Amino acid sequence: MNIKFRLILMNFMQFFIWGAWLLTIGAYWFQNKQWSGAQFGAIFSTMGISSILMPTLTGILSDKFINAEKLYGIMHFLGGLTLCILPMITNPVTFFWVMLVNMAFYMPTLSLSITVGYSALKSQGIDIVKTFPPIRTWGTVGFIVALWTVSLTHNETSANQFYISAAVAFALGIYAFTLPKCPPLNKKADKKTLVDVLGLNAFALFKSPRFAIFFAFSLLLGAALQLTNAYGDTYIHDFKNVPAYQNTIAVKYPAIIMSISQISETLFILAIPFFLRKFGIKYVMLFSMLAWVLRFGLFAFGDPANGLWMIILSCIVYGMAFDFFNISGSLFVETQASPEIRGSAQGLFMMMVNGFGALFGSFASGVIIDKYFTLANNTKDWHGIWITFALYALAISVVFPFVFKYKHNAALKHAIEHA
Repeated sequence: MNIKFRLILMNFMQFFIWGAWLLTIGAYWFQNKQWSGAQFGAIFSTMGISSILMPTLTGILSDKFINAEKLYGIMHFLGGLTLCILPMITNPVTFFWVMLVNMAFYMPTLSLSITVGYSALKSQGIDIVKTFPPIRTWGTVGFIVALWTVSLTHNETSANQFYISAAVAFALGIYAFTLPKCPPLNKKADKKTLVDVLGLNAFALFKSPRFAIFFAFSLLLGAALQLTNAYGDTYIHDFKNVPAYQNTIAVKYPAIIMSISQISETLFILAIPFFLRKFGIKYVMLFSMLAWVLRFGLFAFGDPANGLWMIILSCIVYGMAFDFFNISGSLFVETQASPEIRGSAQGLFMMMVNGFGALFGSFASGVIIDKYFTLANNTKDWHGIWITFALYALAISVVFPFVFKYKHNAALKHAIEHA
């Protein structure tokens, strides 16, 4: 079987596993279990906790002790087991701990899949810069297919979403052992100090005001990302309580509507080179922040009937909101950090977005929604929720251009010109 097709299949299953429950777990939590918002915020924090701790630990294991493709398979198999346990849980505290274990197994597979993919392509002399991005796009396709599968089978509020995810996790766990070998590089890893292995040398970047400000905004935007992942699907579900909207397509299939966000994500990636060359990296980041304002604001005023266009436009805008900061941010780190710590610096960037940012967004949003926007009958003031989030994103957008200062260097100019 062609190695490109094999990696496409790996990426498809990798993100299918996540897509089968990530956007619909809120509907399961609020519509099925009817547990609290603060407790739900803690559930989404498990991704942040795992992103801070686990990738480093599995990186050490794959560097020194075990083939990356085998570790990848083991992690998916164990993750599948925990997914099968989730439907049996009857209280939110236990659900949190089991989900934390699940995320501890799943989050490291995001980086392990890249390690396995790069290794397989390099072993056959294939240009990874040219070849891997189109392969990775199939991961987003897998995420979308998972959303559609759960939605069309009417499992958005059902525990079956976890079984669907687990089935694919088991399949990928077995499939991983058939992938090209990616052995540990013992000699190279042994030469590294503990500080190098743990990526702690990148924390020296906080001494630079420019990098400190950049990482602070990375955290704040990482928090924004969690808000729509956590609440977007259940927000549309709640319209079923309004008789005028009960039979609309959006209320029947919320996950399909939300999947427009992922479709948009794949399309906006193609637009990034043009925007970078036309406006520069600082303004591309600013466009991302303004897009978050639109993302939340359109949700605030949309509805599944006459206002459906606002919800759809919000999903389209998501592609710009997500891609523009993540891609331009990684490019900024790649070209502004010194060569010997670029890998660690990229890891720190991801830690701020998916780790500390996710923690902040998950906990803060859960508490705010419970305290200020949950009504006496346990319904939620979604208009107020999305307006609050939009104002949060607007505040970030207003402050950013005044405090983030940087100058092009030769590497950054070259990267933008060739993006």
